[in-house]
Amino acid sequence: MNLLLAEVAQAAQRLADAGVPSPRFDAEELAAYVHGVKRGELHRVADSEFDARYWEAVARREAREPLQHITGRAFFRYLELSVGPGVFVPRPETESVVGWAIDAVRAMDVAEPRIVDLCTGSGAIALALAQEVPRSRVHAVELSEAALDYARKNTAGSKVDLRHGDALTAFPDLNGQVDLVISNPPYIPLTEWEHVAPEARDHDPDMALFSGEDGLDTIRGIERTAHRLLRPGGVVVIEHADSQGGQVPWIFKEDAGWADAADHPDLNNRPRFTSARKALP
Repeated sequence: MNLLLAEVAQAAQRLADAGVPSPRFDAEELAAYVHGVKRGELHRVADSEFDARYWEAVARREAREPLQHITGRAFFRYLELSVGPGVFVPRPETESVVGWAIDAVRAMDVAEPRIVDLCTGSGAIALALAQEVPRSRVHAVELSEAALDYARKNTAGSKVDLRHGDALTAFPDLNGQVDLVISNPPYIPLTEWEHVAPEARDHDPDMALFSGEDGLDTIRGIERTAHRLLRPGGVVVIEHADSQGGQVPWIFKEDAGWADAADHPDLNNRPRFTSARKALP
């Protein structure tokens, strides 16, 4: 074992003692970042090349600063994104939401599907859809100027139409023309603040986390926005907390112009997102 791998083992133990959920992965990722190699190449770093700044990075993670804020990057499906303070760090569970959305769009058999991502944050969802549904026309909106700076950086050179604005009033020019509306909105109840992991509670922007007493205020607003934007037969898919399974589909009511509202499980078989179809006339 070389020096770096020995240090990684010690770092992993320190992170575990601090309550970090994935201590070994984070210790290796920090080592790879500091030394400019891939995680699978750590054994190739010569002892003479060990960089003591590694322990500065470990101390920051030990204090529960998000790994992605330390490295300045987040991985989402096939993307590497720029992230940092002021923007929500994309989570692995959202990848399942995007995967479902991609399948839904492909099943529509529309030549150039139009997609809208509400509350885009870093732009992760919009970029993934633009990349994996090549003929799609993807539009995204973000209200926070800090988050928008990251989204602009991440979407630079892409075909994503990125706009600054409120998800509840966005894209009036697209009313009735959209095939899919997707969103990972804020959905944590204000009453759950103290139970949120410190990486999110202390570092993700409140705007991206909390939404009213029951966490569903923004989703209720997005329901009306999605109905306004979608063509008849178009689909909305929206992420929520697993504890909200069974509640969100009831927001997309038949008498409000929706059909087929249903929850879907994540990879751990917990209700993670809701889809609904705009009813035909």
